[in-house]
Formats: sequence, C-alpha cells, structure tokens
Amino acid sequence: MPRKKRNRRIQVPPVIKGMSVFGVRGRKSNEVTLRLEEYETIRLLDYQHLTQEQAAVHMNVSRPTLTRIYEEARIKVATAFVEGRDLIFRGGDIYFDKNWFKCNSCQASFSNYSADTSHCPVCNSSDLISLNEFYGQSTEK
Repeated sequence: MPRKKRNRRIQVPPVIKGMSVFGVRGRKSNEVTLRLEEYETIRLLDYQHLTQEQAAVHMNVSRPTLTRIYEEARIKVATAFVEGRDLIFRGGDIYFDKNWFKCNSCQASFSNYSADTSHCPVCNSSDLISLNEFYGQSTEK
C-alpha cells in the first residue's frame, strides 16, 4: 500500500481561477485542471527563476518530487495550448503558508497580516471569503 502524499506548501494562491481560450466556443467539457501544487511549481521555477532545489525547499518536498510535479504541469499546460482547452486551477494536496482572504467587493486578495480580518484593507468591505475554505484546504502543516 503506497503511503499518503505529503501536502505541498503554497506561498501565494493564484490571482485567477484559470484561463479561458479566446476564439473557441463550447469547450467547457474539455477543461484541463492544473492542481495548485503544479501551479506553484511553474510559479517558482519559471516565473521566479528559482532552481529546483530552492523550489523544493519552498514547497516542502524533495527535488525528485518537485520534478515529477513540474513535468505533469508542463504536459497539462502544453495540452491546453495545443488543443485549445481552458486551463482551470483547482485542487491538490496543498496547504497555504498563511491564511489568505479574498474580498468579494473589490476582488483583492490578502494574507492575514493583521489581527483584523473582518474587513478588506483595500475597500473596507466585510464581504470576505477565506481562500483556504474556497480551495477546500486546511492550513495545517
């Protein structure tokens, strides 16, 4: 029996829920789902230009595990590009570094940097959702 996967640490949630194809209609059933740990590997390796060793430390996984996650992510992104599919960010074996919140009024995302998480720091709205709950994840390490 294989052992349970260790949750991967995500520092910053995606600012969008996914990407839609421009110029192709009726592709909802052909979505490609990119797990949040796959998104994080692309963010760390390709956007922040970290080495695989540095990114593995950030995500609290081994370097070979990070390589496997990255390879799966590249295949999914390539499939979405070549076949004209929508790319959706959802799910995965993850936990967030901090408590993240999103304001439903102004769409700002922010972490729990102060004791007052009942109001948005941008627009002062109280219509907030926890991204930990939104993505269905806990903050436990």
